[in-house]
Amino acid sequence: MRRIALIDYGSGNLASAEKALRQAGAAGPRAYEIVTTDDPDVIARADAVVLPGVGAFAACMAALRAKAGVVDALSEACQRRGAAFLGICVGMQLLADRGEEFGSTPGLGWIEGEVKRLKPADIRCKLPHVGWNGIDPPLGRQAFGAPLFHDLAPGEPMYFTHAFALSPADPAVIAARTDHGGAFVSAVVKDNLAGVQFHPEKSQGAGARLLGNFLEWRP
Repeated sequence: MRRIALIDYGSGNLASAEKALRQAGAAGPRAYEIVTTDDPDVIARADAVVLPGVGAFAACMAALRAKAGVVDALSEACQRRGAAFLGICVGMQLLADRGEEFGSTPGLGWIEGEVKRLKPADIRCKLPHVGWNGIDPPLGRQAFGAPLFHDLAPGEPMYFTHAFALSPADPAVIAARTDHGGAFVSAVVKDNLAGVQFHPEKSQGAGARLLGNFLEWRP
């Protein structure tokens, strides 16, 4: 049975993420073991890892580092063993080298780039960006570039709540963009690492399809 470790480090959307993963798993083609955990041994041996996140970059990074052995276990699972990884909202942002919310804070450094405040050109686009918005593949591409987005169409609406977004140094890792008074990166994929700025656990059918794709992803 494929074991999925949902990282428990005090993130506000943990319960909803766990429920959505269990529902996606129940609808999938095989059985999955969804384990909500902060146990480094369980995380290090997991087949896939989900890192949720709600709130400020600095607070989430501090909470993650405060869990003894968890960052090292994440590195063992995802960087050394190649387990599939999905970061959700701030969980995606933590992949970056640093975040600029409330000062500069080092992130995991798994995807080169910085997390910066959105700067909508249209004054009607308020911050934080809250609500439904479409995700689109990078310009010039006809389809999303990873199995994570199987059966999702360009413009698929997802639910967002954030004021900051990851700006990766390498445009090749950008899997989706979204417009909110200007384009920002709403999803990244690099090898076995994926991150989404939106909340699939709050995005109804489209979010459930993405989570189901993740459960089956074998990067």
